[in-house]
Amino acid sequence: MKFARPARRTTGDSTTTGQHRRPKEPRGPRRPGRRRLLITSVTATCAVLVALLALRDATGPADPADDAKCRPTALLEPPCGAWFGAFVPHDKSDLAEKVHAYEENVGRRLDIVYTYHDMSAVTETRLEGQLLTEQEQLVGDDRMLLLSWESKWWGGTKEQQPTWKQIAAGDMDDSVIDVQAQRIKEYGQRTGKKVFLSFDLEMDTRTPDNGTPADYVRAYRHIHDRFRELGVDNVVWTWIITGYLDHADLFKSMYPGDEYVDWIGYNQYNYYLCHKTDWLTFAQTQHATHDWIRANLSDDKPLMLSEFGSASDPKRPDRQADWYAQVPGVLKDLEGVKAALQWNYRDPGPHCNLAVAGDRAWANLREVAADPHLNQPLK
Repeated sequence: MKFARPARRTTGDSTTTGQHRRPKEPRGPRRPGRRRLLITSVTATCAVLVALLALRDATGPADPADDAKCRPTALLEPPCGAWFGAFVPHDKSDLAEKVHAYEENVGRRLDIVYTYHDMSAVTETRLEGQLLTEQEQLVGDDRMLLLSWESKWWGGTKEQQPTWKQIAAGDMDDSVIDVQAQRIKEYGQRTGKKVFLSFDLEMDTRTPDNGTPADYVRAYRHIHDRFRELGVDNVVWTWIITGYLDHADLFKSMYPGDEYVDWIGYNQYNYYLCHKTDWLTFAQTQHATHDWIRANLSDDKPLMLSEFGSASDPKRPDRQADWYAQVPGVLKDLEGVKAALQWNYRDPGPHCNLAVAGDRAWANLREVAADPHLNQPLK
C-alpha cells in the first residue's frame, strides 16, 4: 500500500498565515578577517606552518564536525545550524531504495527521513501500524527518523477508528500504545538511537472529528506518560501544527505544555494555484508563523519546518527553482529553526503537485542542501 495521509483541510484563505511582514534580505556569509603575518628570520617551513595556523584561527573550523560545540544535544538539536530532511514517497517495502534515489538527486545523505503510520493493530504483515519497520531501521542506520503517528486506521471501518477519548482513557494501551512503546525502547537499547515522534500532526485540522482540543491534549499526554512509565527514554517529542494563523486559537488550546514537547514543527507551503492564492516567497510562507510561535507558544523550543515546499507555475517553469534558491538565506534568519524537511510529493487536487519539478529546481535544491548551515555533524 502506498503512503496515505488525510487531505489537508483549511479555513478561509488556506495559505494566509496572517499579515506577512516584508521578507528580510538574506544575510550573506561573514567574511573572516585575515591576520597579517610578520615573517622574519624563520625558515620557510615554519613560515608556512604559522600561516596555516593563523588562517585557521581567523576563519574557525572549516567543518562543523571539527568543533565539539556543534555536536547534537540530547534532544537531537544541532547547535550550529539545522538538519536537512525530506518526505520521500514510497511503498512501505521500498523506503530505502526511494531515499537513496532522492539522495542521488539532491547530492547528499539526508539527516532526517520522515515517515507516517496509523494506529491500527500491530501485525507482522500490516506495516502501516508498525513503527520502526525493517526498512525504517535500515534507513535509520545513518540517518535520523521522524515518525508521524496518526490516530487513524487507514482503510479501516468507522468502528476501528481510534478517538482521542479512547486513547486518553487507556483503551488502546494493551493493543497499540504499549506494543509500539516497547518496539521503540528495544530499538534504542539495540542501536543507541533516538527517534523524533509526532502524535497526530496537524491536529488543528482533526477537531471536532477526533474530539475536542482538550481531548487531544489528554490523549497526547497519556501517550507521553505511558511511554515514560514503560521506560522509553529514546523519544524526542515533536508537536506539529499546520501553521495557518487562522487556527491560532486552536494552537493555543491544543498545545500539550512545555514539559510534554521537545520540538515544535509547522507545515507551510507556497500552494499557489493548488489553493488559488497568490504566489508566496519562501520568506512569506515562514516568517509570520515562526514569529507567532515565538510570541505565543515558546521562545526557546527548537523549531522544525516539518514540511516545506512549493507548487510550480505552469506559465513560468523556472519559478519553483527560484523559490528554492531563497531558502538558505531566509532559513538563517528564522531564529531557533533547527530542521527543514522538504516535502517531495503531491497534495490532492489539480495543480497540487509539490514535488521538485525539473532539472533547474533540483539544481537549486542541491545548492540548498549543500549550504554549510544545513550540514551539521550527526554525532
